[in-house]
Amino acid sequence: MEASSVSAELFKNLSYRADRQNIISSNIANRDTPGYKTKDLSFADELSTVKNNQLPMKITNHNHIIPQNNIASKENKVYEVDNLQVQNDGNNVSLDREMSEMAKNNMVFQALQAAIKKDSALFRLVIDSSGKN
Repeated sequence: MEASSVSAELFKNLSYRADRQNIISSNIANRDTPGYKTKDLSFADELSTVKNNQLPMKITNHNHIIPQNNIASKENKVYEVDNLQVQNDGNNVSLDREMSEMAKNNMVFQALQAAIKKDSALFRLVIDSSGKN
């Protein structure tokens, strides 16, 4: 049971952050691999699908009549990062950049955890209050 409608989005973002941490760790592990290209996830691209403050429609039943091109993919896509300095061996991983991205990712991860805890505490408070009446 979800504490609120926001909980599902918080958990999706938390999952994205865990996946991104794995990608960043992989980049760091491959910083000496010849020809390795830095990778990242495309979560921000999904946000660009929101237009005019409206989210795209979602088919919850196969009988709904909604054009398929209005549905955005919710899967995170791994892509190679462009415009990074390439070393002589073809590798473009920058340890400084990856460590900075890891720190930013970790801060957002911790903020999401705090938001989920707060949301759950409010949900628990409502349940406890309703049981006293």
